[in-house]
Amino acid sequence: QVQLVESGGGLVQLGGFLRLSCAAPGNFFSINTLGWYRKAPGNQRELVATVTAGRLTNYAESVKGRFTISRDNAQNTVNLQMNSLKPADTALYFCNADVRSYRGASMLYRYWGQGTQVTVSS
Repeated sequence: QVQLVESGGGLVQLGGFLRLSCAAPGNFFSINTLGWYRKAPGNQRELVATVTAGRLTNYAESVKGRFTISRDNAQNTVNLQMNSLKPADTALYFCNADVRSYRGASMLYRYWGQGTQVTVSS
C-alpha cells in the first residue's frame, strides 16, 4: 500500500507562485509515472502534468510555460512549481503514482493522494 502525501497548497494572489510537493512512502519496488491532476468545482478532474521515471514530462496546454514538474527518484517525491498563477488555476490538486509493487511485476497500480487546495485570488 502506498499513501501519497501532498503539501504546499494555499491562497495566493494573481501572478503569485506556489510549490506543491508529494511524497510516496511505502514498501514497493519502483514508481513509473508520477503526476499532478486538479479538480475545480463543477469540473471534471484534469491532468496538469506528468513525469516518467526517465524524467520525460507532459503538461496541459493551460499550464505550459508556467508550471514545472520534477521528481526525485531516490526520495520518491514529485514537485510542481507553479508560477504566474491565475484564478483559473484554483482547484484541488492531487498527485498520483503508478507503482510497481515488486521486481518483475507486470502490472502497475495507481495511487492517489487526498489533495491539496490551491486558491488564486484576483
